[in-house]
Amino acid sequence: MKIKHAAAALALMAAAGATPALAQSAPDWSGFYVGVHGGFLDSHEDKNETLVFDRDFDGAFDDTVVLSGSGADAFSPGFCAGQSSNTTPAGVCDRDGSGVAGGARVGYDMQFGNWVVGAVAEIQGVDAEDSVTGFSTTPARYSFTRNLEHTAGLRLRAGYAMGPALFYGTGGVAYGKIENKFMTSNGANSFTVRTDEDDADGFQYGGGVEWRLAPNLTLVGEYLYTDLEAGDYVVRAGPGTAPATNPFILPPNTAGTDISRSNPDFKTHEFRLGMNVRF
Repeated sequence: MKIKHAAAALALMAAAGATPALAQSAPDWSGFYVGVHGGFLDSHEDKNETLVFDRDFDGAFDDTVVLSGSGADAFSPGFCAGQSSNTTPAGVCDRDGSGVAGGARVGYDMQFGNWVVGAVAEIQGVDAEDSVTGFSTTPARYSFTRNLEHTAGLRLRAGYAMGPALFYGTGGVAYGKIENKFMTSNGANSFTVRTDEDDADGFQYGGGVEWRLAPNLTLVGEYLYTDLEAGDYVVRAGPGTAPATNPFILPPNTAGTDISRSNPDFKTHEFRLGMNVRF
């Protein structure tokens, strides 16, 4: 019996000694971290986007550009999401391609049991575009393109730790810098940029998993959806060398027509990989 009691006591002592060791082996997610990431993204196009027109300069963009004499819609050939190299819509609208992004982040987490909450701020360079083209009966094409150059985000993060992995969701505010471009095959009218706002504000959300590779090094896989509302970009089609019957300069407004896009949003789906150093 004494031998059995001694063996039991030794087993209890071994278990007691092993418990702290096991507890210490679980990763602690509390603290600051810095990291880098890179990935690819796809612009979420509005396939029903059109060009909109302001003939009376009231800022409403609710007018129709019509042909002289018949009064028919001068843009009856239609519109497409993407750029075009032709003057007719059939089969020539190229969908905007996928883009790439890469940047850096800094964050802080606090752990409560298995639950982890925190915040992260990041900035990244981006190469992605979103275009729309309108076709007139002249025939001619008119393409508006937004190029997203970089974004910044400030998000909250909440997750659950399981072994070496942290599964999390994230969401917050976002900012983007956009370059606007206009191209046309119309060589008769003059075209002047009237408003060009390159700032875009919005939100982003997503989720991912962070995997502990070493005590201070983690691998991150993440999906992020971003929705930015771009600023105004307005191009005025003026008289140029066009005749008085040109649709853009018909009375009562012979000064021209303001043109813009119907959809102000720039939306992206982003898939990225990254690494964090934790302190």
